[in-house]
Amino acid sequence: MVKNNMGVRGEDAAVEYLKDKGYTILNRNFHSRFGEIDIIAKIKNIICFIEVKTRKNNCYGRPAEAVNYSKRQKIIQTAEQYLSCNFSENFMYRFDIIEVFYYDSYIFSFNHLKGAFEV
Repeated sequence: MVKNNMGVRGEDAAVEYLKDKGYTILNRNFHSRFGEIDIIAKIKNIICFIEVKTRKNNCYGRPAEAVNYSKRQKIIQTAEQYLSCNFSENFMYRFDIIEVFYYDSYIFSFNHLKGAFEV
């Protein structure tokens, strides 16, 4: 499978996973001048900014390890822009990472790291 295609399938699978858990998807692949956020979702009164990392195995470390300091800062800045443009009132929010493990065809497993990093 082509790397980019695997990433898209991983994100699609993560969206379905989140919906099954009761999340409402607000936006996908939100771009700003700072970067991109894979999924923006809401559960109860919490806005979740979610980075999805899809891997076949842990040969190069855990998927979440790819979300380094620089990537986290870009996500935080992008989230701040999203909030300022889309919400006039204060909302609770958090930054999550979903590790997606791709096995075969459309078989995935998930590790949802809630509050994986903070501002």
